[in-house]
Amino acid sequence: MSNDDKTPGADDLGIEPRPGFDPDAAIETDPLATLPNENDPDAVPSGDDESTGRGEGVGTSKEVEGLSQGQIVWSRFIRHKGAMGGVLALVLIALLSMSSMGIFGIPGWWRIQDYNASGNVVNGAAPTLTLWPFSLGEHPFGQDDIGRDNFALVMKGIQTSLMVMIVLGAIALVIGVLVGSLSGYYRGRTDTFLMRFTDLIITLPVIVMGAVLGKLINTLPDKLNWSYAVTQGIRDNLPLLLAIMLGLVLWTGLARLVRSEFLTLREREFVDAARVAGASDWRIITKHILPNAIGVIIVNTTLMMSAAVVLEAALSFLGFGVKPPNVSLGMLISQYQGAFATRPWLFWWPGVFIIFIALSINFIGDGLRDAFDPRTKRIPSQRQMDKAMAQIATGNPSTEGAK
Repeated sequence: MSNDDKTPGADDLGIEPRPGFDPDAAIETDPLATLPNENDPDAVPSGDDESTGRGEGVGTSKEVEGLSQGQIVWSRFIRHKGAMGGVLALVLIALLSMSSMGIFGIPGWWRIQDYNASGNVVNGAAPTLTLWPFSLGEHPFGQDDIGRDNFALVMKGIQTSLMVMIVLGAIALVIGVLVGSLSGYYRGRTDTFLMRFTDLIITLPVIVMGAVLGKLINTLPDKLNWSYAVTQGIRDNLPLLLAIMLGLVLWTGLARLVRSEFLTLREREFVDAARVAGASDWRIITKHILPNAIGVIIVNTTLMMSAAVVLEAALSFLGFGVKPPNVSLGMLISQYQGAFATRPWLFWWPGVFIIFIALSINFIGDGLRDAFDPRTKRIPSQRQMDKAMAQIATGNPSTEGAK
């Protein structure tokens, strides 16, 4: 071989090696030599994979391999213990309320279906519920001063609060997504008009608006001399009307978040590709941008529904929300606040269920946020990391320790 065919080395280039530098040892300790061989099934991967670092990515690539985005989100959600606890608690509360007092005209299993019916006060109006051995008794949550069964009242109040929560959340979801998506996608004058209208609604205190709307719904039929049938129909459906009116003013926060997402997503390459392909604005909004913003929408809707439960309770407590013959948890707290010293169970049970419902929805919202956010990574415990490292050391790497 001629000198022209040789690859120039360090000596040819005039580079002085470091003192103590051994080229043969450098080959053996070259970091590139530690990279796994793709053809070797027993090779242990390195770099950003499961076996290095603090463990933030332990099992991540294996778990999501071959899964769609929806499957990845569902897998993360069902592994969130707080969210699963919230779902279980909310389902149990709803089933208890609906099965005991019935729904949509279907009677329930509880013997007292007329929750406003008075009766004889027994056992000093104290609760008859016992945990061991479990027994509901005649009046498990006690009675009020006229003998009404507090269990029937609380179960019916749960139904009212859940209905207000669902209706309010649905209306705020539709309006917030519509306003936010149109404002963020079209920008310009459309954005200016919609956002200034949103700012106007934001400046109005929600509790004051809710009080005014609740008062109007209660007093408007009498002031306008409406017929008895119309007045009675409005009062019977007062919780539904209150939920609708509150939904019309609680969409502003969601609208601004959706607008922010749309402003970012509309500049992405897949939107430009859809626009070049001839897709209409409606198709781009609904098929391309909206699915990528669904995480923010769902999470904030759940948190708004949790706030709706507390807001309805606050309005009813102040006397501007649900009125008899309807019943809600907030109205029960308002009616029985004076009995806190003598019959505290009348105050405790509605408050306990309000707390459980609000916390359950908050936990569900936290689980959804973690599931939809790809940047969220669960750091395994020290025990899980020790187990994973032991499996790697024995030549049997597994992701079980991170699950």
